[in-house]
Amino acid sequence: MPRLFGTDGVRGLANRELTADLALGLSQAAAAVLTQGRHADENRAAGRRPVAVVARDPRVSGEFLTAAVCAGLASSGVDVLDAGVIPTPATAFLIDSIRADFGVMISASHNPAPDNGIKFFSFGGTKLPDEVEDRIESYLGKQKLAPVGDGVGRIRRFSDAEDRYVVHLLGTLPNRLDGIKVVLDCAHGAAAGVSPETFKDAGAEVIVIGADPDGMNINDGVGSTHLEQLQAAVLEHGADLGIAHDGDADRCLAVDADGEVVDGDRIMAILALSMKERGHLTDDTLVVTVMSNLGLKRAMAEHGIRIVETKVGDRYVLEALGEGGFALGGEQSGHVIMSEFATTGDGVLTGLHLAAEMARTGKSLAELASVMTVYPQVLVNVRGVDHHALGANDGIAAAVKAAEAELGDSGRVLLRPSGTEPMVRVMVEAAEQSVAERHAATLAGVVEAELAL
Repeated sequence: MPRLFGTDGVRGLANRELTADLALGLSQAAAAVLTQGRHADENRAAGRRPVAVVARDPRVSGEFLTAAVCAGLASSGVDVLDAGVIPTPATAFLIDSIRADFGVMISASHNPAPDNGIKFFSFGGTKLPDEVEDRIESYLGKQKLAPVGDGVGRIRRFSDAEDRYVVHLLGTLPNRLDGIKVVLDCAHGAAAGVSPETFKDAGAEVIVIGADPDGMNINDGVGSTHLEQLQAAVLEHGADLGIAHDGDADRCLAVDADGEVVDGDRIMAILALSMKERGHLTDDTLVVTVMSNLGLKRAMAEHGIRIVETKVGDRYVLEALGEGGFALGGEQSGHVIMSEFATTGDGVLTGLHLAAEMARTGKSLAELASVMTVYPQVLVNVRGVDHHALGANDGIAAAVKAAEAELGDSGRVLLRPSGTEPMVRVMVEAAEQSVAERHAATLAGVVEAELAL
């Protein structure tokens, strides 16, 4: 059987792959696994039931899935604080803030409305490692915790969840945002309430789009995967910048005053230089994935900032941040993690600090982003190939070596097998678009010829 948990929890088409029965079973299994440990033992010794924070994004299926999750937890003896519709990073923050035993976020992030997902966080608001997810999966279908009487959990509304999160966000800012005019695209998602409120409280002039969720319009032509409306709104209103969230607001992409996109790499470059200048960049180190642009690495080297590189996925960035005690990391896609203030990527937090740097320096976003030259990056997906054989193929290795020799220091090559399907991703960066395209096409042809099924 394929593994139930993917790279970011359990996802699928709601009411087909992701059913109420599965949500109930997963929450009961999670209760059995995540109520073990010292904190849970302390609770039991004091006569307290375990506590879990549960939240969701506004997609319609989140209503019945939340009901199933809450039922599964309460029937397992867990007290549930239902935080309603809030961003994923708000859920993680609240788990840590109130010292809950664990938490659950029901969201499919940037996916379309018919999809949904269930993501678990452990004590402290951190994502679960693979081995803990595997333990939860192994408990499915086994004997569940089934207390009776006053041993069953209670379900209560977490009435001040959003207010706590807003106060936390405002408390992280080094300075106010007075004089900054920003357009916020909330993707008709979980940020629709909290992001505009926080930016206004911080002093910014705010124009809002994509903030009318109806349960089915999340990510529909708006948000971080569809920047066209944000670009147009920034130009129309003469704003200083635009900020785009995704459905659960754990990522942030930006648009400058001219409507040009500022991706996660350039956002990290801006924040890293600001944090270094203010003495907040631990060991002058930035954590990125192998997909980050070569221009970011070169810009950081020029400013004395070391790069630590991980596999693709924010969970690997989080692991590296924790292991090294570093303060900043993220992905090109806009998952930016400021570990002093958050245990996961936080799009609202990132956008606030980006605007704060503009206010602090008096520079435009384009000026700040110019610290980094973006190298043309070409990505080709080669489908229908034996991706498992990639690492052992001499012909591909020779082709990669030849391309790297020609590119020298002015580019790079990265080949990655898909983790879920027979596909190899070929990525080439070069100083010129045509050069990157030529090498990517050549390497894709070699991969197709060598690994054809």
